Amino acid sequence: MKPEDQLSSIFAALADPIRREILVRLSRGPASVGEVAAPFEVSAPAISQHLKVLERAGLVTRTVQAQWRTLSLRPEPLDEAAAWVEQQRREWNLRLDSLAEHLERMQQRDPRQGRKDRQHRQHPQHLRKPQKPRNPQNSQNSTGNSGRGHPEEEETER
Repeated sequence: MKPEDQLSSIFAALADPIRREILVRLSRGPASVGEVAAPFEVSAPAISQHLKVLERAGLVTRTVQAQWRTLSLRPEPLDEAAAWVEQQRREWNLRLDSLAEHLERMQQRDPRQGRKDRQHRQHPQHLRKPQKPRNPQNSQNSTGNSGRGHPEEEETER
């Protein structure tokens, strides 16, 4: 099985609370199938299915001695999963630290810059409503002038 498939199997096995409880029980030492199944209010076939999932993930081994079947925990796959989680945690912490440093540098350059950038992103130029062109002849006020100057000056401009 490929390492990434093995990791997926481990996480899939850990996704079920009954399987996690089985692993907790086996962490205290080997146990028979009956001992493992006793605290659960599920059918024997359901316990058998849970055990198969744990075995496929490599988390549990089954040994047979005469009529006894003993289950044991294999912690190595848990170590693999924990190492993967730790690696992801470190990478995300580095990324988040880098982002925090970048934002701090931006803030130090111009404390208002963040607001300007945010405002510009919310209303980029190509999305803004176009302004209607003003026609000076059509925009005269009640006095007959456009409001740009004295009426006498406008007469000479026309």
